[in-house]
Amino acid sequence: MIADLEIGLARPGDVRRIATMSRDLIEQGLDWRWTPPRITAALHDPAVNVAVARERGELAGFGIMQYKDDEAHLLLLAVDPARRRKGIGRALMQWLEATALTAGIGLIRLEARTGNAEARAFYRKLGYLEIKSVPGLYGPGEDGVRIAKDLWLRE
Repeated sequence: MIADLEIGLARPGDVRRIATMSRDLIEQGLDWRWTPPRITAALHDPAVNVAVARERGELAGFGIMQYKDDEAHLLLLAVDPARRRKGIGRALMQWLEATALTAGIGLIRLEARTGNAEARAFYRKLGYLEIKSVPGLYGPGEDGVRIAKDLWLRE
């Protein structure tokens, strides 16, 4: 784990950085949907957590999770490229998983682009399973895969 890493809820001052990271790291090649107003709305939605990881006080990554009655949906997760492979993404996911369990939710679902081998490998390492391929999930010619983890199944 990283020294000086803090995970917690995002603040209004984080909105622009989160939106920019989403545009540049997740939504590249797609229409920019996670704009500052949408991130702001997520901050105020009681069914959504916008978590951030701060390394030495600087925003190093974020995750946005929506909670439903019996499952959670990871909407976005990103780590600054210069800070990857240090455990920040794993720490964010552990925080989000613990929050889901606290809310009585044991299933997390998410999607990834089929061609995003790095993300798919990351989730596999965390115990997530690919459950379905979805042609055109991200638009024409941009296939996706649905991924899930049952948090109540302990290894």
